[in-house]
Amino acid sequence: MAKWKTSPLGELCDVIGGGTPAKSEPAYYAGEIPWATVRDMQNEIITETEFRITKKAVQSSATNIIPAGNVVIATRVGLGKVCMVSDDTAINQDLRGIVPRDPLRLSARFLFWCLKSMSDLIVAEGTGATVQGVRLPFVKSLRVPAISLPEQQCTVAILDEAFKGINIAKVNAERNLHNARAVFESHLQSLFKQRGQGWIEKRLTEVSREFGRGKSKHRPRNDSTLYRGPYPFIQTGDISNADHWLTNYTQTYNERGLAQSRLWPKGTICIAIVGATVGETAILDFEACFPDSVIGIVVDDKLADKEYVEFLLQAFKSLLKEKGKGTARDNINLGTFENQKFPFPSLKTQQEIVAALNDLAIETQRLVIIYERKLLALEALKKSLLDRAFSGDLRDKKTRNHVAAVA
Repeated sequence: MAKWKTSPLGELCDVIGGGTPAKSEPAYYAGEIPWATVRDMQNEIITETEFRITKKAVQSSATNIIPAGNVVIATRVGLGKVCMVSDDTAINQDLRGIVPRDPLRLSARFLFWCLKSMSDLIVAEGTGATVQGVRLPFVKSLRVPAISLPEQQCTVAILDEAFKGINIAKVNAERNLHNARAVFESHLQSLFKQRGQGWIEKRLTEVSREFGRGKSKHRPRNDSTLYRGPYPFIQTGDISNADHWLTNYTQTYNERGLAQSRLWPKGTICIAIVGATVGETAILDFEACFPDSVIGIVVDDKLADKEYVEFLLQAFKSLLKEKGKGTARDNINLGTFENQKFPFPSLKTQQEIVAALNDLAIETQRLVIIYERKLLALEALKKSLLDRAFSGDLRDKKTRNHVAAVA
């Protein structure tokens, strides 16, 4: 099938730039005119902006007002994002407004879907060392299908309906994904709240053969001569990214690095004790070093099951995070655990709890994978529909019926 004929965007539309009113004039930001930045491009239509500015702010800066119902695209920060504006809206320098010169020749809503289909193309064109951006001539050179207004309206109706259905499916999949994860967390919490007969409150030091902070004596710590050797060096981010067992790492020590640290055994429970990752835990699946921003616990396997202890710490993570607040940088330390007691049943019961939680974790992960794949499939479907729509395939009745079925 022949593709639609196209025309350059610059022949059909005014491409309008933006700017930022002087930050030194706070009064400029106490007005009624919406002023959009990339941060406001969270949804298909910008209905609210973080800032509102005055007429004087518009007159004294490079910003311009885009009439309601038209398209704005990100051409710098947030490159490739496309939205419409619900009200007359001023824009900053990272955005450009795209306004059809003749609405009877080109529908703004059709243009919105057309530019959405070009997002990958726009991103691929981006250049710049620190901030990727595209230049005005490129924007004006983008090709827009030259089809009649009724055919544009038909395309818009089909895409609006299809994307409405896809977005509903996406919301449901995201809800199911959240619920699958929440079920495990809820069960984990209830286990340690309900407890049972014969459970005893103990400190972690009472069930450990070793309980201490990691070691990294050398200063500066980022000395390149310590790294790129055979010994895994665990950092707090690795712990945060792990799921119960820590199986991956991003850095290694060499012999010199090992000499100023220590190698903890496989099965050591790691607790991140500083910063945004405070309270995160995981079990080493290999021998590894780690710095003093991590506490290591080697459980006495005659008294406790290491997996039980890690699940226990997961359940008490919010408590640990709370104990770490109150300083410029959240942190906990060995003293945090001196008087903190945790519930311990018999070793046999611990192992039964671990088996049940691992079974639930496997089922949870199975559901998570299903819903994550569904979300990826929905995103791929969006792209496929846009590609087909703007290659002229929607002229074909069979294709239109397929798209309608998606809706």
